[in-house]
Parts: sequence; structure tokens; C-alpha cells
Amino acid sequence: MTYCVAIKLDAGMVFLSDTRTNAGLDNIAKFKKMFTWEVPGDRCITLMTAGNLAITQAVISLLQENIDHPENGLETILSAPSMFRIAELVGDAMQVVQTRYGPGMTQTGESTMSSILVGGQRAGGAPRLFHVYTAGNFIEATAETPYFQIGEHKYGKPILDRIITPETPLDVSVTAALLSMDSTLRSNLSVGMPLDLSVLETDKLQFSQNRRISKQDPDYQRLSVGWSTALRNAFDEVMHLNVQQQQSQSQKV
Repeated sequence: MTYCVAIKLDAGMVFLSDTRTNAGLDNIAKFKKMFTWEVPGDRCITLMTAGNLAITQAVISLLQENIDHPENGLETILSAPSMFRIAELVGDAMQVVQTRYGPGMTQTGESTMSSILVGGQRAGGAPRLFHVYTAGNFIEATAETPYFQIGEHKYGKPILDRIITPETPLDVSVTAALLSMDSTLRSNLSVGMPLDLSVLETDKLQFSQNRRISKQDPDYQRLSVGWSTALRNAFDEVMHLNVQQQQSQSQKV
């Protein structure tokens, strides 16, 4: 399985993914699920994938194949005039791959369900974030829904709901995304390290962060331990308040 989260803010965008893929408890592997393209001053694009690995890898390969062979004269995500058109191209690639492999996979009982998050900014346009579905159709993030999750999303959703708004600063959003991932890692064995993180500031048209975070990363370790400690302290405080309330009620009786 996997967990990916993408956040669209006034200040920019945050993308975070894990790298674990499993087909059963005894068949666990690591595969990259975040893919980035950067043309400084022109565009920055991030794609994150979840679902059937063969399908999503084929979609990424098809998109890259078109980029690598400009002599074919095909429109690519690096030549498209807008982020909306880029999302359409990703959706088109999804449809091509699903049409090619879907029927045979369905006959063998294999699911072709796949999702791709598409985000970034092109010169002259605003940062935009899309969620592309199995059929190639997609939706766009809004001020009311400024983030998307794919994969094992339920464990990491509560903190995002409490913290993320369009006005949230980038550094706060990066921390929220990492804590969302940390909660998922602790509760689901099908999600695993290392992590891939990319951060894009609005109108910079160049990634300010684009890196891999290992299990031994000291900053991540401090964040994880600090979050666990804070949760335990908060729980103890709530229990203390409950005891005080019960004692107060007993005295009144």
C-alpha cells in the first residue's frame, strides 16, 4: 500500500510520499512514488502515485517517453500551456494504460484501481493541485479542500483537518504533513520509510526542497519523538482534568 499527501497553500505547495509497496505480508518492496520535473523559471511539476503499481509505473513511463522523444511532435507535461492541461495529459495517459492493460488484468481478477496527484506551477499561472482517478477524470483542490491524500489516508487525516488552511505557512504545513505520515507509519505496516518530500514556494518556479528522508534522519526522529511525547502529555493532562472534575462532583454530593 502507500500514503501520499499533497497540500496547496497561498504560500506554495507541499508533497510527501512513502516508498513501501506490498503484495502480502511476505512480499514487501520499496518503490518510488513521487516524480518531479523542474524547468527553473518556467515550471515545476510533482506527481505522486497510489494503487496498482504496474498501471501507475506505465503512466509515468508514458509521460516520460513523450518528453524524451520531442521528434514525435507530441504535447508533453513540459510543453503544456497550463497546469490544467498537464492534468489532462496525465488523465489521457491513465486512459491509454487502462485501455491497454485493464481488460487482461480484470480477467485475472487483478484490480486496476489507481490514483495520481498532480501539482505544481507554470510561469504566468497559479499553483494548482489535481487528483486524477482510474478513469482519467480528475478534481481540483480548492480553498475549502486545500489538500489531497491517496492510499492509507485515514490515520493521517485528523491532524491535517485541524491544522491546514490556505493561509497556513509552508514550514507549518511541512511539519503537519510529516506528523500525518508519522501517525500513518505507526498504525499501518503497509506504509514505510524512506519518505520523499518536495516543497514549492509560490512564484519561485524552483523547488525549495526536493529530498529523501531516511529512517535515521535526525530531524525526523526528533519530530516523531516530540510528537509522541506531546500526545502522551496531552493525554495525561486530559486525564488529570477528568479526575479533578470527578472529585469536584463528589464533594458537591
